[in-house]
Amino acid sequence: MAYRSPVRQQTARILLALIYISTYPFILSGCAKPAIKDARYDPAANILEIIAVLRRHIPDDTYQFEPARDFTGRNVYRASLLRLENFEAINSGLLRSGYMMDAIAFSKGRALERLRAFDLASEQYKQAARYEGELQIEALKSAALCDAFAEAAELEVSSSSVENPFSGANRREFTKIDQRRALLETLGKEVQDTHYESVLKEEIERTDSMEARRLESFRRTEASGNLKAIAARQQLVIRHRSSKNANRHLLALADLYATLAHEYIEEYPPESLKFEPANFEELVSSAARLYEAVSNQDGASERIEAAQRLESFLAFTLRVDRDRFTP
Repeated sequence: MAYRSPVRQQTARILLALIYISTYPFILSGCAKPAIKDARYDPAANILEIIAVLRRHIPDDTYQFEPARDFTGRNVYRASLLRLENFEAINSGLLRSGYMMDAIAFSKGRALERLRAFDLASEQYKQAARYEGELQIEALKSAALCDAFAEAAELEVSSSSVENPFSGANRREFTKIDQRRALLETLGKEVQDTHYESVLKEEIERTDSMEARRLESFRRTEASGNLKAIAARQQLVIRHRSSKNANRHLLALADLYATLAHEYIEEYPPESLKFEPANFEELVSSAARLYEAVSNQDGASERIEAAQRLESFLAFTLRVDRDRFTP
């Protein structure tokens, strides 16, 4: 048996202990499990990391698809804007020299325009254009487009902004909608083959929705008000069938038919001689068909909502049928 000196034996024991501790570090903390660190939740190492994530999603078609989300589940454009602002706050001393300020301002403009803060986006682009470089020309172009979008955004109206539907103020509100649409349509050629195409489509869709809501709010003010409201909702569905909000538009149209069915019963009770089953059935079938169409779509977040509304509406129709046809 080979002889080992006490010094060598002690050294060997120390080495074995170090290897054991490095392999099982939790023995130093009362046998607790080692903390697992997820690198995804680390703060951004540098500004290029933040800009790279945002740049990846700039070409996204947010008209047809929902905005992308980061690992936290937050809208990627809002998350990028917050990270840019946090980076500025933490590194204020470094940025005082002008380091990367053009890229930061330009990126903030890209994020803000997707959040419909067009006036703020324009300011950021103009700030980025103060610095000479590759971004200057593109920043000036984007600033001009955001100014136009901001001008159109100022022409937004709500369905309840005017109480008297016959007043001159109400007519001016409808004029504002037409002006908004005309202004947006002039931007068609300027945004062609750019990411602003989806932004423009979203704003036009918003304009059409605005007009449909307004016509629906004032449909009782004229004899053909219901027909105009239905036509506006139908046009919205047809024009924006490829929109991410297509199911929402279908639900709104179904709700309008359901409302008209309820109003018909209130005006012409089923037990009265003025009740026309054919007229009521037309409203019922239109609403039920639309609710069912949305509820049968796999993967649509609105399917549960549509199914619940359909169930409630059918319960209403069964009660009406019983009152009308039971001797």
